[in-house]
Amino acid sequence: MRTKLEIAQNWLPRYTGTKIDEFGDYLLLTNFHNYVTRFAEQFNCEMRGIGRPMQTATNSQGLTIVNFGIGSPNAATIMDLLVARQPKGVLFLGKCGGIKKSTEIGHFILPIAAIRGEGTSGDYMPPEVPALPSFKLHKFVSEKIVEHRQDYRTGVVYTTNRRVWEWDEAFKRYLEKLSVIGIDMETATIFIVGHVNEIARGALLLVSDMPMIPEGIKTEESDRKVTETFVDLHLQIGIEAMTEIGIKGEAIKHLRY
Repeated sequence: MRTKLEIAQNWLPRYTGTKIDEFGDYLLLTNFHNYVTRFAEQFNCEMRGIGRPMQTATNSQGLTIVNFGIGSPNAATIMDLLVARQPKGVLFLGKCGGIKKSTEIGHFILPIAAIRGEGTSGDYMPPEVPALPSFKLHKFVSEKIVEHRQDYRTGVVYTTNRRVWEWDEAFKRYLEKLSVIGIDMETATIFIVGHVNEIARGALLLVSDMPMIPEGIKTEESDRKVTETFVDLHLQIGIEAMTEIGIKGEAIKHLRY
């Protein structure tokens, strides 16, 4: 194997237990196993990749969901491996911490950009290149949020490789200085690697905790409540948005690479 494409064609099935031609044209990405199980139960379809690094499920309409794991290296891996399939659009359904007081647990965030604090994206593009979503994809998602009579926020999110930072007061002050609305571990990477690989991409983030205050830091109990209350809606909005894009057949790659 000498080319990136050859490697991706070999590795995508190996990582997911799913043949390349079994992936749909449109994909949902997540880093939570229960999103895939809920998707498979809703559409009565097979979940593949059990015991492998990534799990997938594809419904009868050709929409695929992939659990790629946690963190920016895993996000870069799936966005690289998807060059074997070249999907028409990818939407990341992730969770994030709310930074600004205007955000609350259960709010949705459609990020207009992501700050590249994770480091991984530096292996793909120089630091001055912004991490941006595909505007037309976010347009479809925003319409679906409104149809469900849900409020959402826009703004810039900060993507970090640090999983445990909530104790670090200096880092919190840095986040406040940046005026970001949320923090996660994957969005900037997905945006940058998607750009490099010419894959239209977006992110719909669910605010799952408020880590700037001690009582807002995620716990097992609080995460369970978020899952019980908001995850089904989060997943459903993603399903409807990406399904509608496929039905309309509208091109969402609005930039010439």
